[in-house]
Order: sequence, then C-alpha cells, then structure tokens
Amino acid sequence: MSTKQKRFFLSEDEIPRKWYNIQADMVNKPMPPLNPVTKEALKPEDLFPVFAEELCRQELDQTNAWIDIPEEVRDMYKYYRSTPLVRAYGLEEALGTPAHIYFKNESVSPVGSHKLNSALAQAYYCKKQGVTNITTETGAGQWGAALSYAAKVFGLEAAVYQVKISYNQKPYRRSIMQTYGAQVTPSPSMSTKAGRKILTDDPNNQGSLGTAISEAIELAMSTPNCKYTLGSVLSHVTLHQTVIGLEAEKQMQMAGEYPDIVIGCFGGGSNFGGIAFPFMRHNILEGKKTRFIAAEPASCPKLTHGVFQYDFGDVAGYTPLLPMYTLGHNFMPANIHAGGLRYHGAGVIVSQLLKDKMMEAVDIKQLESFEAGTLFAKAEGIIPAPESCHAIAAAINEAKKCKETGEEKVILFNLSGHGLIDMAAYDQYLSGSLQNYEFTDEDVAENLKKIEKYV
Repeated sequence: MSTKQKRFFLSEDEIPRKWYNIQADMVNKPMPPLNPVTKEALKPEDLFPVFAEELCRQELDQTNAWIDIPEEVRDMYKYYRSTPLVRAYGLEEALGTPAHIYFKNESVSPVGSHKLNSALAQAYYCKKQGVTNITTETGAGQWGAALSYAAKVFGLEAAVYQVKISYNQKPYRRSIMQTYGAQVTPSPSMSTKAGRKILTDDPNNQGSLGTAISEAIELAMSTPNCKYTLGSVLSHVTLHQTVIGLEAEKQMQMAGEYPDIVIGCFGGGSNFGGIAFPFMRHNILEGKKTRFIAAEPASCPKLTHGVFQYDFGDVAGYTPLLPMYTLGHNFMPANIHAGGLRYHGAGVIVSQLLKDKMMEAVDIKQLESFEAGTLFAKAEGIIPAPESCHAIAAAINEAKKCKETGEEKVILFNLSGHGLIDMAAYDQYLSGSLQNYEFTDEDVAENLKKIEKYV
C-alpha cells in the first residue's frame, strides 16, 4: 500500500480479539498493591467489594499476556473501531521537519475520546455479574461521558462525581453525561462523608480526581448492588486501552513504517499505556529501540518530579496502597483546563517501567500545550482536547529535533480526544488570559511531608 496514503483503517475482522497484558512480559514486575489495613499484598478478593470480580482478577494478573475481549464488548467496538491512523502531512509541512508524524485518532468514538474502550468493558463485566448500579469519578468529563453511555448500553444506572472546577468549566460535558441518563454531582459534595470532611476543612475546595474517587468509592460501597468503575491509573483500565496500540501496529504495517518514538499524554496512564504497551513488548521481547514518551502537565508532574513510594489513589484513603510515582494523595492541582491530567499519581505499571528506564517523561506548560493544539488544528483540521495537546506538544518538540539533525524519524502519538467541548479553554488561550502553573521539586517535598509513610 502506498505510503502517500493519509488514513489507514482496519476491517471489522482485523479489530483485535484480545487485549495485551504487559505485566506478563515485564522483566521486573510491578510491586504488589497493598491492603491498607493489613499491609499485605493485595489479593483479587480484597477488591471484590468495590469492583466487578473479573476486573479484580485482571488487575492483578501478571501471568497471562493476552486476555480475551468478550464478544459483546467487541461487537460494541465495531460501532467505531478501528479508529484511523493518520499521517500528519499538514503538521509535517508546518514544522518543516523530515520526521514522519502519525497520530491514532481516538476522537472519532461516539463520546469523542479513547475512554469508551474501557467503559464498555467495565460496564459489561458489571452487568454480567448482575450489578445494577455503577459509580465513577471524572475530571474533564471524558471518562464520565464514556461510562454514562456504556452504562446505558448494558442497562445500568450510573452516578458520576465530576471534579468541581471541571463541572463549572465544562458544563457541556456535564450535559452529555446527563443526556445519557447519568446522575452528575460536583465533587467535593455534601452527599458523602469524604466530601463533607473536605468541605468542612476547606469550604472553597475546587476538587481533584482524588476527592472525586473517594466520593465515588464511598457511594459504591454504601449502595446495594453497586460497583465502582475507574477511568485510568489501574492496570485493568490500561489493559482495555491496548486495543489502540494493537490496531496501530497493524496500521503502521499498512503504512510501511515502524515508530521510532511513541507518545501519549499522561494523567494516570490509560491512553499512554494503550498506545505504548503493544509496541513496548517488542522492546522487551525482541530488543527493538523505540522510545516511549509520556507528556504530563508541568502543574501536575508526578512522573518528572514525583517520588516513588506507596500511596493512596484517593484523598480519603479508601483505595489500596499503590507503589507509584506520586505528588501525595493530598495534592490539590492548579485549575488547568486539561482536567483529565490533574491526578496526583501514576499507575503501578507505568511507575515500574519508568523506574526501569523503559520509557521517558516530559512536563509541558499549559501555554505551550495550547500553542501546540492550535498549530495542530490549523494543520490537520482537528481541534484537540487540552489533554491531547500535551502529546502534540511533545511530538512537535521531537519533530523539531529531527529538523535540527536532519533525521527522518517516525513519530506516533495518540490523539486521545477532540476539544469541541473545550472551546471555553481555547477562548481563554486566544484572549491571552490563560497562564502557566508549575509544581517544583520543593513543592513536592513540602506536600509529601504532610502525609505519613505507609510502608
């Protein structure tokens, strides 16, 4: 097939039938999550009160490299998958780079982002177990929208806690969730013990993903026949997202190229792992030398400035203790518009891979991310979500290095979602009213002093 082709699609038969579990192939397995009460290694049954049982088994599976995608889930994937792999000729021309730039366009899903890949799976496993209600948290609203839609697909009722600053910044994402039938509550709220404590201590608290997770877990554990679902961070979520990279592998073959660099924006790790892990297995098993770059906001730099230690995944301490790069579960992020990246910690798989130098991380300032996003929009016609702008900025930086050196490298990044519900953020950028926020090593050290060492 000609490399001059711009878009590459797969047939329905070529859509992956299995997800890829990188834990099985890792030389150094992730350290075990710990039961917060006993401090012993977590067992699947420890998680049964919170998650669907099959998801608990997937979470801790370090043996099976390939997990079957249920036919009911794959049938729903067929509504929007495969998503296109696109050669970004316009962006290459705008940059004057010899690099070949490709992006996997996950913005074409019904909900406008990659999040549906795991939402459908999690809703399916809950339905199969006989669950009737599911809860979750959401930052910018991409995950909340995906979970709300997936709940309706499988006949479940959904309750979503949306980080308060995003609830107010992005009213149309809230409307999307409500259109799908979900109950949406700004977090922190007065509806849970965790929320009431946070608001008592800080009445003007604008929320974080950590606060919203606490509220959603509390509601799940106090509601009959209800389970909690999660949009990123945990290993089973990243597992479901590997459908992205597995498709991209086949599509890169169609393009006649193989990536030298793979990039994803980074909040908790789902879309980065989704595009990166299938390619990373070739580095692990075959000795390929592809670079993997996670692009996070400078205001929430857990990979570039965080500390590796056991920490909770939420503010109230309801989750297991996770071995991860963290800014501290008490971290309150700046009010940036990339709401999906405002999380204090990294998933345990990515944290181990970063420790082992199997991947890299860069932090991107807010203004740089929007500059990259607007350039991409002008060159490719797609307005990217603020989260995705971080991956675009990292890709542009790598393409500029190729221009300086004359190297014709192949760069692949994940366009995790569109920004058509984020135009208020673009308005602020275009009017000059957006600003940068940074969280330094000193800020991290000071924040971590406020939480105890758990192990």
